[in-house]
Amino acid sequence: MAVQYASIIIDISHENVDRVFQYRIPEQMLPDIRIGSQVCVPFGSGNRTRKGYVVGISQTAGFDESRIKEVAGFVTGSVTADSRLIELAWWMKERYGSTMNQALKTVLPVKKRVRARNRQVVETMVAGQALSGQEGEAAIVRLNGQQQRIVEEFCRDYDEGRRRPYLIHGITGSGKTEVYMEMISHVLAGNRQVIVLIPEIALTYQTVMRFFARFGEKISVMHSRLSAGERCDQFERAKKGETEIMIGARSALFTPFARLGLVIIDEEHEGAYRSEAAPRYHAREVAEHLTQMIGAQLVMGSATPSVEAFSKAKAGLYKLCSLNKRASQGSVLAATEVVDLRKELEAGNKSIFSRRLKELIEDRLEKKEQIMLFMNRRGYSSFVSCRSCGKAMKCPHCDVSLTLHNNGRLVCHYCGYTVSMPKACPECGSGYLAGFGVGTQKIEEMAAQMFPQARILRMDLDTTSQKRGHEAILTAFAGGKADLLIGTQMIVKGHDFPGVTLVGILAADVSLYAPDFRCTERTFQLLVQAAGRAGRGRRPGIAVIQTYMPEHYGIWTAAKQDYETFYRQEMGYRQLMHYPPACHMLQMQVAGEDERLTGHMMDLIRDSVVRHFGSCLEVIGPVPAPVYKVNDIYRKILYMKQENYDILIRIRNYVQERWDETEDCRQLTIQYDFS
Repeated sequence: MAVQYASIIIDISHENVDRVFQYRIPEQMLPDIRIGSQVCVPFGSGNRTRKGYVVGISQTAGFDESRIKEVAGFVTGSVTADSRLIELAWWMKERYGSTMNQALKTVLPVKKRVRARNRQVVETMVAGQALSGQEGEAAIVRLNGQQQRIVEEFCRDYDEGRRRPYLIHGITGSGKTEVYMEMISHVLAGNRQVIVLIPEIALTYQTVMRFFARFGEKISVMHSRLSAGERCDQFERAKKGETEIMIGARSALFTPFARLGLVIIDEEHEGAYRSEAAPRYHAREVAEHLTQMIGAQLVMGSATPSVEAFSKAKAGLYKLCSLNKRASQGSVLAATEVVDLRKELEAGNKSIFSRRLKELIEDRLEKKEQIMLFMNRRGYSSFVSCRSCGKAMKCPHCDVSLTLHNNGRLVCHYCGYTVSMPKACPECGSGYLAGFGVGTQKIEEMAAQMFPQARILRMDLDTTSQKRGHEAILTAFAGGKADLLIGTQMIVKGHDFPGVTLVGILAADVSLYAPDFRCTERTFQLLVQAAGRAGRGRRPGIAVIQTYMPEHYGIWTAAKQDYETFYRQEMGYRQLMHYPPACHMLQMQVAGEDERLTGHMMDLIRDSVVRHFGSCLEVIGPVPAPVYKVNDIYRKILYMKQENYDILIRIRNYVQERWDETEDCRQLTIQYDFS
């Protein structure tokens, strides 16, 4: 049998996980050793041995073979939380095309050499809530029939060991959180632990408080504003069994619980669950693999599930559960009106406020009811549309909008198609062509002029940059200290304000024409979530959607809050264009300071991939990245589509092997993103 070598991390608590040591694997250990195995190895002088974790296995010695020591043996009872996480890191490396070191740094709570401050996240939240007069009470939860059926089914499946992932499709305000809490209680009663993922703690303050009111000191909170020391401290507490529930954003998924029984992903559709750094993983996919690996249960919930998750539910891979009525007695979905901004323009109204929305705002102010104004702006580059017919300038090959660049040209960031900015609309001949973009600050100024009697709050990146900025604004609005809340998508995510009876969606089209195949899905999700903020109390609510394209299926299905029809339309488009989940896609991005070399290397990659895999592959590009130049670094992208994910993995490995052997590539970087 060929000699094999193990790469081993000696002590996970070391700051630098890049430092691994290589050991020879004894022949008798070869059948049982694997990534994540905990072993004893000789380390340092004398006969001293240390525990370590296997993070790689190869048949090649990294240095002089005579200097390589031998693994001493397995650690008794070595299946630990850390070994599972290392095994998970290996899967992520393989699945998402990163290095093992990148994957390890993602999943392991690396201990920094800093003193961890006393963590008071939950206590601070409780104090803030008490100041606003909203003390949490662990009230008895009374589930309605739909909620009760889902909980009973979950408990039955859980107790009998059936671990198929659950997808709870519940309309806004249907009481998904109450269902989660009953599930958690059942799992805790069996002496197992729970991870609850929320897109961003700061944006879901109310949700965290509801969990704390129910479970108290059993909860720990993990979020992006904790220091490295504080995060490590939280992970250490979890490893020691000092906490039973971890609530947090994406990274909380890697909490080293020894007895993990349940992972919940709330607002499963949110883009925050996808990592932008290597490995570019999606928390839903990693959670699914992790729960399968250790025999835990995965539960996801959303009013607007991702197309990927819903397609798995349709295929029977997930168990689909529905909540189609609101949990609060007397509360119903808001009525929705669509305002055609083309007709507003024809009538001479050039304001961001349609006549109907202005009328409703004045009515609500008079009745002392609250209003939310949502500016659908997600930071995309400007698109160009016609103010007469509503058509946007789109790529003739990719069915995505063209992006307006500073040089006056329109560019497709999927295939590279480019055209000069036309003087008239190609569709109707109108000269009313312009880029679209109005900020929340400008809207605040307009609202103050139009409604001088209104007390106005604005919530965006500028007003929430200070510590606890989110909580301060949300607490003030919940306490009735403002009539009108203006903001971007952060005001429509999971908040529950019973006093809000009107939601105005000012520019439904902005995200609809982003240079991304998911733009219609994201628009639908945002509009439904925004409309869902109205009428959550006993008074009926109304949502006004302002758009230049009321006939677009992403708009009218959102107005009807009709997910099933949207899903059918969207899947038809994905199948036609070979986009995920109808097909898998690999995106390769090469970046470098030398523009010529960057382009040349991308061309070589494309030619080589086409030569070796072209008969079974659809290749698009290379094209400039949506933002081509950042900090003097040029970026180009190559897209590859294939129904078989394993073939894309093979392509990634093929490219990486040649990349590592090429001298010129040392001046460049390459990253991979799978969809």
